[in-house]
Amino acid sequence: MNGIIIVNKPQDWTSFDVVAKIRSLSATRKVGHSGTLDPMATGVLPVFLGSATKSVQYFMDGDKGYMAEITLGVKTETGDATGKHLTPALRATPLHEMERGIERVRKILDKYVGEIEQVPPMYSAVKINGQRLYKLARQGKTVERKSRRITIHSIKLINYEEGDNPKITIEVLCSKGTYIRQLAVDIGDDLGCGAHLSKLVRTYAQPFHITQAINMETIITLADIRKLETVIIPVESILNAQAR
Repeated sequence: MNGIIIVNKPQDWTSFDVVAKIRSLSATRKVGHSGTLDPMATGVLPVFLGSATKSVQYFMDGDKGYMAEITLGVKTETGDATGKHLTPALRATPLHEMERGIERVRKILDKYVGEIEQVPPMYSAVKINGQRLYKLARQGKTVERKSRRITIHSIKLINYEEGDNPKITIEVLCSKGTYIRQLAVDIGDDLGCGAHLSKLVRTYAQPFHITQAINMETIITLADIRKLETVIIPVESILNAQAR
């Protein structure tokens, strides 16, 4: 089989898990993807099969879109919901002392729109001196990381949920290489209460949208009835459309 399947990656699956499953279902040796998603994230994961794997390079640098839920008032070791909670003493300001209105949140979000510098989180696959940061982090080590220039095209506040630990949901359109976990941590620090990323859905991986993504359950069913090819997109059709 040759072409692209736009997968809606399930929560708790790694991107490699998805690739391995589709390799097995399709009986295709060459299978790859064009952008890793953390296990806790769901959403758009383009998977390339057969001769289409030669075209992965043309889909790596496009913009990404996310729907992210951020829980305020609680920091974690990893910056997301998979990490251990840090003690309240590590919060910059007790949550009940901060200004918590929607307008306050919107003002903070506005400062991140445009070209900004972002320091990669320790729990990331970035290599420093040949070692992955997340491996060092698991050893309890923290190393200095250089900031990287990224572009956030837009951030929209979609929902604001009051409570002991308020939650905000934001829609983000950004350049490749943007760490939404780090964005959540930085927003929490700016609000003075700390925060972590509690949910993440990738809604867009240029040029693919979440409305095109197919659940793994459907993909497995189609493979069982030998209809998997019906959801495979010819890579040439995508490249030709982009060239117009």
